[in-house]
Amino acid sequence: MGEPVIGEFELIERYFARCAPGDARVVLGIGDDCALYRPRAGYDLAISTDMLLAGRHFFADTDPEGLGHKSLAVNLSDLAAMGAAPVAFTLGLALPKADPDWLLAFSRGLSQIAAEFSCPLVGGDTTRGPLAISITILGEVPAGAGVRRSGARPGDDIWVSGCLGGAALALRLLEGRARAAPGVLEALLPALLRPHPRVALGLALAPWVSAMIDLSDGLVGDLGHILERSSVGAALDVEHVPGAHALIELEPRMRLECLLAGGDDYELCFTALPGRRPAIEEVADRLDVRLSRIGSIEPGGALRFADWQGQPYRLPDGLDLTGFDHFG
Repeated sequence: MGEPVIGEFELIERYFARCAPGDARVVLGIGDDCALYRPRAGYDLAISTDMLLAGRHFFADTDPEGLGHKSLAVNLSDLAAMGAAPVAFTLGLALPKADPDWLLAFSRGLSQIAAEFSCPLVGGDTTRGPLAISITILGEVPAGAGVRRSGARPGDDIWVSGCLGGAALALRLLEGRARAAPGVLEALLPALLRPHPRVALGLALAPWVSAMIDLSDGLVGDLGHILERSSVGAALDVEHVPGAHALIELEPRMRLECLLAGGDDYELCFTALPGRRPAIEEVADRLDVRLSRIGSIEPGGALRFADWQGQPYRLPDGLDLTGFDHFG
């Protein structure tokens, strides 16, 4: 006997209705031609879309519950970088087949993080095809207060949250491109599969920062977006970039590649006037988040690498700092 056929509407009702907790701003959610959302007066709407494709952004046999979590987490991270609060999201899902076990686990991971951040599912679409997940998220920020990439100015400090490189090393271990002691991969997998978006941090930092971005494609590449949009350069203090503990055991070239260009960190990189240091450190203490100063903004458009004394930092030969490229 073949597997029971699940229709599109039954699939939505059975597995994704749980992802749609009530919210007074959502006038109409799942089940109609469009969702209806009533924006608050005095707020701008922040909108972001991310697409995840099997074989490109995740392994086809990735744990579906973790995949459900990560699918929404990466969009929440975009809101964090704008200093925006989550409102709701839509889900586009292409599936090779309607596997009940996979759907149950995926929707469980999705619904848990949706509930954690009070971000209901309000609509979307499902179809048969190669496994692909597309989420569009809505957030709101006080009018004119959204933090952009274009506000960095010479003299600003450069900061980063958390520790970098753990997710990149986990991916290298899964692909067999690195070796580590027993237990290291298991310790690093949450960084790769279940990143924690820094929404509370982004909201708390918004009044104090001049520019901000979330680190999805690697520190060097994502900081480069701030430099480009702000028409500035930077000195990056390589020795003060905080790395995951497991990176210590790697040879220098791979360690720096994971640290500076690994991607999938979903931490926040931001710039701020030096006079804002006490306020930023108070935020770090209040939220119990590690924040590290890793350089400064300079005139011009170049990114240079420095040591803790500001002298040129010599990078190993053959170092690849291009980061993740969707068309690479």
